[in-house]
Order: sequence, then C-alpha cells, then structure tokens
Amino acid sequence: MSKKVLIVSGDAVEALEIYYPYYRCLEEGFDVTIASPSVKKLQTVSHDFIEGMETYVEKPAYGLDSQIAFSDVNPADYDGLIIPGGRAPEYIRLDESLPGIVRHFFEENKPVAAVCHAAQVLSVVPDLMKGREYTAYIACKPDVTACGATYIEEGLHTDGNLVSGHAWPDLPGLMREFMKLMK
Repeated sequence: MSKKVLIVSGDAVEALEIYYPYYRCLEEGFDVTIASPSVKKLQTVSHDFIEGMETYVEKPAYGLDSQIAFSDVNPADYDGLIIPGGRAPEYIRLDESLPGIVRHFFEENKPVAAVCHAAQVLSVVPDLMKGREYTAYIACKPDVTACGATYIEEGLHTDGNLVSGHAWPDLPGLMREFMKLMK
C-alpha cells in the first residue's frame, strides 16, 4: 500500500516550495493530497531576490488545485506532512482546523517537512515546538523563538521527526531527509 502525504498550503504559496515536494513524492510513488482552507485552484507565487533590495520580491506563478479543505482532513489517514512556505503560512495558520492537523503529526511522531515561512504554521502548536530545534527563513526567527524553540542558522536541520529548511534552495536536502524519515 502506498504511503500517503498531506501538503497543507493556500494562495501565495511559493511555487518551488510546493511543486518540488509534490512531484518528488509522486515520483516516489506516494499518494499526495494538497489541503487548503477551501478546495480551489491555488495561486502560487515566485519569491526571488533582486540586487539592491533588502528583501525578496514576489511575482505570480502557476495555479495548482487543492483536493480537500482543512476542515475535512483526517490527519490519521496520512503518513507524513509537508508545509511549504511563501505567504500562505501567514494566513492559513488562522484556520481553526489547522492546529489539530499539525498537532497530530507531532503527537504521533510522523515525518514533517517545513520550509521557509512554514515556521508560521508551526507556531500554532507552540507547546509541541518548545525545546525543539529548527530552521526557517530568517524573517521567521521570531516565530521560532516565540515558541520556545531554538533557531538553527544552517539551511537544513533535522530534529526527530521534523526536517526544516531555510528556503527553496534547500529543497533537495529537505526532501532527501524527509524521504529517509518516510521509509
């Protein structure tokens, strides 16, 4: 039986941070479900850096369908969780169903991959993040430390069932480590 992976996201998810894990999991033969606040075509974005700017720029990217609303997710049906970054985490973390989903994966010690701004989603379960170590985009360092976790400066870090990465350039390592945990 194929392993099942849940990806939680929403509009303004960074395109590489959702597409790379999505296709990598499909390539591995996993059954992948994309969940969002409501079932819809998500508008992804591209984040990049321009010389002379102190932060990234955002441009529209591709559309990608979600298959299930957060409120309809039974996290027990899934073997692993992926949380992409972009701007989606800043608002999906407000969905009342999301904390229960995220909590399940940590309480059951199932693999979780979190990249970039995904730290904003992890902040919905601060009691489970307290004492952990993970990395994220540097602008999310306050979200990590506010949970009582230790922010790791490296681009990739594994702490138990949690694999974390700074941003899309860290996806090859993030997915390599996530696959190890899934197997």
